[in-house]
Amino acid sequence: MGNLRAWIGLGLVLLALGACSRGDPTLMNLRQDGEGPDEFSVLPTRPLEIPENLATLPDPRLSGGNLADPDPEADVAAALGGNVNRASTGSQSLVSHAARFGVGADIRETLAEEDLEFRRRNDGRLLERLFAVNVYYRAYRVMALDRYAELERMRAAGIRTPAAPPEEFGTLEE
Repeated sequence: MGNLRAWIGLGLVLLALGACSRGDPTLMNLRQDGEGPDEFSVLPTRPLEIPENLATLPDPRLSGGNLADPDPEADVAAALGGNVNRASTGSQSLVSHAARFGVGADIRETLAEEDLEFRRRNDGRLLERLFAVNVYYRAYRVMALDRYAELERMRAAGIRTPAAPPEEFGTLEE
């Protein structure tokens, strides 16, 4: 009788462990399940304005844009002090410079595969998986950037940090 109870207990434990397994480990359960928008293709529009001269408005066309449509290349050129009219030619040299060491056409797929393998290696301990404890921050801790240490390193190297609070206001952690 005791041997039967041991076998039943062992079977229940194995059944419970089998129920905990997953095919695709996810740390934060951030998964797009539908055909929703691509987060990189959604751009906010500019506020609507009435120009001083209505004759400067473009002719309405089905394929044409309007003044409220975003123009990221021209915005970048203007923010960097460049010529907005040369944005299309200037952006090509920027892309060429950024891609000078080569660009993988399948970068998203490569990163997704590498991240999946990393998450499989850092999937949490048995009880963390059993009780669905979030191990995201512990798994990615080695990749995190300490912004305060980086700010101090940059200041010590003489690099200007205009977006950070000035040093005379004390430490950033206060």
